[in-house]
Amino acid sequence: MKKLITFLTITLFCVVSISAQGRKGKEKIKALKIAYLTEQLNLTSTEAEKFWPIYNAYDKKQHALRNSIRTEIKNSIKEKEDINSISEKEAERLISLKLSNDKQIYESQQKFISSIKKIISHKKILQLQIAEMSFGRKLMSKYRHKKVNSKN
Repeated sequence: MKKLITFLTITLFCVVSISAQGRKGKEKIKALKIAYLTEQLNLTSTEAEKFWPIYNAYDKKQHALRNSIRTEIKNSIKEKEDINSISEKEAERLISLKLSNDKQIYESQQKFISSIKKIISHKKILQLQIAEMSFGRKLMSKYRHKKVNSKN
């Protein structure tokens, strides 16, 4: 009985520790992204004060929208055990849902740009979009590099 309690305690500790590391990793990436975007956009303190609350809300919504469709598709495939087992009707439903989700993402982007063009110039908005793409590429490159090095 004592061994079982010890085992369960250690297991619980490991699970909590691993999940905390996952959150810390996401927070670290978010902090790196904010620093990178701030540097690339060269925001004044006034611009930054108004920009970041709007950007953070927009980024959160974009993430939620992308995650919701990904989860829906993943769950449907998981439920059927294989993508080839999904019926044509279910595939049509998922495609329709994806298109609707893409429309919401687009509308969210339009609303975001409409809001921030009152704060920063169109040139900085373009710089933001380029910086976001660049950050994503650098992050993926670093991830791939780390993955290759861990195999050696």
